[in-house]
Amino acid sequence: MGTETTSLTTNVKNKTFSGVGNLIKLLPTGTVFLFQFLNPVLTNNGSCSAVNKSLDAVLVVLCAFSCCFACFTDSYVDSDGNIHYGVITATGIWPTTATDSGSVDLSKYKLRFGDFVHAFFSVTVFAGLSLLDSNTVRCFYPQFLSEQKILLQVLPPVIGVISGGVFMLFPNSRHGIGYPSPSTSTSTSSIES
Repeated sequence: MGTETTSLTTNVKNKTFSGVGNLIKLLPTGTVFLFQFLNPVLTNNGSCSAVNKSLDAVLVVLCAFSCCFACFTDSYVDSDGNIHYGVITATGIWPTTATDSGSVDLSKYKLRFGDFVHAFFSVTVFAGLSLLDSNTVRCFYPQFLSEQKILLQVLPPVIGVISGGVFMLFPNSRHGIGYPSPSTSTSTSSIES
């Protein structure tokens, strides 16, 4: 009985950590860091002028584009164990560097429907993160400060549940630019559908 309980607990923990890992992979870490670092500066901590609003709007758009673009990148490990990144196309991965990729079949890294789903939800999650940021709220729509607390309580869990459900249907096996790098000892198998 004790072994079955331990096995069940371990199985639940593994599935939980796997689900959390997939949610963490929704946004490129560099993009989130850049937004969190520059947003207070560009919004003047929420005390915006017209220039601050323009600069922060450009930041939000560029970061959203980065989240979307990163969903269409992947990496592979060459025969020497070096990690190379590339852009996903309909015919396979287009490497960003001119390396000898003869040891890896780059056509296996083709564009899939799930990549578009991931891009949409990545931008959605980033929009929730950026547009509910307290500096952004004070800068762009200060009249919603009273509703911000309610939105912060309601929207992130709703977005997380919906995104988590979609990512269970369309699991992401890509290790693109801005996402956690794969181990050099394992393949970056994005071949799975």
